[in-house]
Amino acid sequence: MAGPVRAMIPARNRPLLVLRPEPGNTATCRAAHAHGLHTHAAPLFAYGAQTWALPGGDWAGLLIGSAAVFAHAGQNLGDLLPVPVHAVGPTTARAAQGAGFTVAHTGNGGLAPMVAALPPGRYLRLAGAERITLTPPPGVEVIDVVVYAARPLPLARDAARLIASEPVVVLLHSAQAARHFAAQCDSLDLPRQSVALACLAPRIADAAGKNWQTVAIAPRPDDEALLPLARQMCQIV
Repeated sequence: MAGPVRAMIPARNRPLLVLRPEPGNTATCRAAHAHGLHTHAAPLFAYGAQTWALPGGDWAGLLIGSAAVFAHAGQNLGDLLPVPVHAVGPTTARAAQGAGFTVAHTGNGGLAPMVAALPPGRYLRLAGAERITLTPPPGVEVIDVVVYAARPLPLARDAARLIASEPVVVLLHSAQAARHFAAQCDSLDLPRQSVALACLAPRIADAAGKNWQTVAIAPRPDDEALLPLARQMCQIV
């Protein structure tokens, strides 16, 4: 006589929290959906434009570490259209092309190694108020201009309730977001032990601190590498 039939427990995925500001949040959520992930948008920052002036002189290239530059830099960008862009990754390169720029180089390992390989010349770096320090090689001059800043936001109530109720995976795209998210979890008494962090780069993981359930780092600092990692982390039974 056949034994009892055991019901199969359906596999389910952990929810994925996307904390980056807009417009990147929507783009990442859309890409995450394409990976079959159940996403929750909870931006921890809102970008705002900063008043800036274009320095004089000629430029060998523009150094761009975030697609947010093209969303918030304003009218001064038009004067730089003839200057080729060195973009930190594919997402930033696409934003540059969408704004009418020619992309001379697309990096795949962060801005610092890309700068280390630049040919001699004078480069303009358009960046946010929080940015990494660059050490250019001899013969390369980099002028930094801040064109936008990120204003911190409280963690959304729905996101906080989700973290309090079940294990989640959180995408971290910047060290600033990592520090702010950790502080929000502590102030709201949310359990770090049920949160898995998928980080874009090692410095982001360092900024998040300790006592998370697990911390993983994408093999490249872009969504094309981060989202497959998040998909693996989200898979539970």
